[in-house]
Amino acid sequence: MSATRMQLLSPRNVRLLSRGRNELLAGAGPRVCSLTSPPLSSSSPGRALSSLSATRRGLPKEKMSENGVSPRAKVLTIDNMNPTVKKVEYAVRGPIVQRALELERELSEGMKKPFVEVIKANIGDAHAMGQQPITFFRQVLALCSYPELLNDSSFPEDAKSRARRILQSCGGNSIGSYSASQGIESVRQDVARYIERRDGGVPCDPDNIFLTTGASDGIVTMLKLLVCGEGEARTGVMISIPQYPLYSAALAELAAVQVNYYLNEEKCWSMDLSELQRSLDEARRHCNPRALCVINPGNPTGQVQSRQCIEDVIQFAAKERLFLMADEVYQDNVYAEGCQFHSFKKVLFDMGPEYSDIVELASFHSTSKCYMGECGFRGGYMEIINLDEEVRAQLTKLVSVRLCPPVPGQALMDLVVNPPQIGEPSYDKFSKERSATLSVLAEKAKLTEQVLNTVKGISCNPVQGAMYSFPRISIPEKAIKEATDKGQQADMFYCMKLLEETGICLVPGSGFGQRDGTYHFRMTILPSTDKLKILLNKVKEFHQKFTEQYS
Repeated sequence: MSATRMQLLSPRNVRLLSRGRNELLAGAGPRVCSLTSPPLSSSSPGRALSSLSATRRGLPKEKMSENGVSPRAKVLTIDNMNPTVKKVEYAVRGPIVQRALELERELSEGMKKPFVEVIKANIGDAHAMGQQPITFFRQVLALCSYPELLNDSSFPEDAKSRARRILQSCGGNSIGSYSASQGIESVRQDVARYIERRDGGVPCDPDNIFLTTGASDGIVTMLKLLVCGEGEARTGVMISIPQYPLYSAALAELAAVQVNYYLNEEKCWSMDLSELQRSLDEARRHCNPRALCVINPGNPTGQVQSRQCIEDVIQFAAKERLFLMADEVYQDNVYAEGCQFHSFKKVLFDMGPEYSDIVELASFHSTSKCYMGECGFRGGYMEIINLDEEVRAQLTKLVSVRLCPPVPGQALMDLVVNPPQIGEPSYDKFSKERSATLSVLAEKAKLTEQVLNTVKGISCNPVQGAMYSFPRISIPEKAIKEATDKGQQADMFYCMKLLEETGICLVPGSGFGQRDGTYHFRMTILPSTDKLKILLNKVKEFHQKFTEQYS
């Protein structure tokens, strides 16, 4: 062996070489070992080929870091990730909202804008828009979170008794413990009693109640159970258009087939049996429709379906063997004269055993809407009717995987279904706060409809319930062309310009679905009355200016 070779292989240099190699593998920065290996022998074809550059071997050239070392390729990339996730879209937190957040930051940094604040009317987040929490709910939750307050005389006795009952139902008397996967038993019992009162005595079994992480969790869970098959046998799920984007997003993630049925805008967004039949018949040519989803009161459209409509839908589901999913989270938000909330369960049982013994139904409610507006606590429930027992066992297994819904959310759900009663210390204040909240929402619903209908080129159906309006807007051809040139939907182009010029954040109708050739936006009625007036007047002025600009 030559002296040079022996020097290179000395113990000290071997250690240095090894340490340098390990630093490189660990990403230790720019420090590299200066020792080099001897040239490869050309007698080894494989080794000779490996010494050629990637370019000469016809392979993509690797990117090099500053220290000349090729970075390790990511295991998870946009090209090899779950392809269904890339199809998921959620308009109410989409690019419009991201830009609204940027504008808020720019305003806070002193940048000049044509407005002094961003008014976000894109999402039904009541407390974020200024709606005040119900005192009784927060008192009980405070007591549950910090039981030492049970000794505080400033809390009413009925709040304390509710808190003690909830805590006694929790492991270790703490809402920081896990609950049963289906939810705390005493809460499910209270939910069952609430449903019986709401539905005029129709029986409700607590074992059919599953507490959930908001209504969304229950909806997605049921969709998971429903989706199966491949190709033309793949499950189709019928959803209303316009729809709440949770449904399209969940179906995309589950690789199910979205089956659209259109609400009738000319008849205040009512459901139409002939449209349901058209949608179902067309879908059966390419998938296996198995479920029908209904949102009542409606989101984003704000309609309240009549009892006759609900009965027609139930008959349709029974005839066509469809699983019914009733999203009823806005059941307390009914404002229009002559409108009333009818639960699918009550109508189903009023129709008699011919339907109540066979139609499979899952209905959903939440703490996030109505007069509560407690979105962040993520409380909710679903009730299942006529579910196959073996499927029920699978549902129990599925909810067990996520251990349990948030226990504070379960506690809040219990208060919603078991509020202060007449004669209890908190009843008067609770009743006043609840009535005041719903009364203000009703006023804002009427105000929204009235103002928007004064604008040429905007038509708004009555906001019968829920928290939103979904007005139709006319967009000039010139604006549609400019939007197309920018690769945008015309109503996205409209809403983005509205945001940039006025600071008003609305969601384009294309994020919810709409008939071809029509354009809409969704806005909440949740801003304070003063801010809502500002918002509506700015929309009015903008639409007039926009129309003139592009005519």
